[in-house]
Amino acid sequence: MKLKQLLSNLKGDKVIWSFLALLALFSFMPVFSASTNLAFGRDGDGNTLGYLVKHLAHLGMGFMIIYFVHKVPYHYFRVISRIGLPIVWGLLALTLFKGTNIGGANASRWLQLPFIGISFQTSSIAAIILYIYVARYLSKTRETPVTFKASFVELWIPVFITLMLILPANFSTTALMFVMVVMIAFVGKYQLKYIGYIMGMAIAGLLIFVILSKAFPDSKFFSRVDTWISRIENYGTDKEGEDEYQINAAKTAIASGNFTGVGPGKSVQRHFLPQSSSDFIYAIIVEEYGLVGGLGVLGLYLLLLFRFVIAAHKANTLFGKLVVISLGFPLIFQALINMAVAVELLPVTGQTLPLISSGGSSIWMTCFALGIIINVTKKEEEIELEQKEAAKREEALQRLIDQELEADDKQIEEGNYSIQDSSKNPMDAVLNK
Repeated sequence: MKLKQLLSNLKGDKVIWSFLALLALFSFMPVFSASTNLAFGRDGDGNTLGYLVKHLAHLGMGFMIIYFVHKVPYHYFRVISRIGLPIVWGLLALTLFKGTNIGGANASRWLQLPFIGISFQTSSIAAIILYIYVARYLSKTRETPVTFKASFVELWIPVFITLMLILPANFSTTALMFVMVVMIAFVGKYQLKYIGYIMGMAIAGLLIFVILSKAFPDSKFFSRVDTWISRIENYGTDKEGEDEYQINAAKTAIASGNFTGVGPGKSVQRHFLPQSSSDFIYAIIVEEYGLVGGLGVLGLYLLLLFRFVIAAHKANTLFGKLVVISLGFPLIFQALINMAVAVELLPVTGQTLPLISSGGSSIWMTCFALGIIINVTKKEEEIELEQKEAAKREEALQRLIDQELEADDKQIEEGNYSIQDSSKNPMDAVLNK
């Protein structure tokens, strides 16, 4: 009974809810299996149960975030995006100079909350706020056409400030965010020639950044540039290096999986593959569950993408459509990038597999975005329900009117009702009735 009551409180697109639950439930076995190298390397005891419980806690908190966010009217996020963007800039700047080292990652990607000890990637929060900000701007009703000068000041300057604060630490996230913003602008009917101007300016800005990194090679601000260049140069080659070692181990895992896989918990490459529970978890999935499991996970993400398209189509406001696209599509592209890296279709990027890879902040930010998407679908569901209730009320009212008309017709046929004044008193017709 309690489960039934809980499910009845879940509003919005039930299909999206179902896909999220499937991805979350499936994630437990790969995370439990892939955490072995962490259990032996970091803890030394080989016990992966603690990592499984931690993953369960992260997912539980994530679904609580979805539940509470989907209760907030999504149009509130218009204001939140405007207020939150300057706050995000401050967090990004603080992370850039005072970041925390997590598992060997670049120090300027993570920010640790004082007293609590929880670390999170500020770029994940920045992406959500920025996408909603762009959707808000593009959905504004205007009496005059948008000029490039006006849109550059109000739209693109905030975008470039956000991206420039992320770029020194994380090029792949910056590139993904820029592509998504351009896609949102295209869907929002921003003029194509203006998009061309922006892309040219972005390429020029990136080149200037690389040139400055060569001029100041010892600066912490440009410390990651050589890593980006080496990854691109080594992509597809047999040159030895950490990235090549990861890719070779990932491809070995995928090749070992064959069609049906070696079986849950029987992966061999999990002992050798760094980041096997996060960045390269897809390779472990294919090794243990084979081509069937790999295609199954890919199919779930593609079905989720299809559902996002339906949700965007059903949204009755342009802001709702753009919010679903701007928050839903990046999650799917991130999943596709993670899979493409595992099979060496793309260079190593460090993108996780949403809702499957282990990690706290990545799961929570993914759930925050999904909560807003479900919020939009809930609004359409509420509107549809109100329309049905209004139709029922109108139908009931029409039945009452029809009954009254039938009763009056019957009285007229029986001769019991007349509006003709046949008495001396003109009020008799009313008083007798």
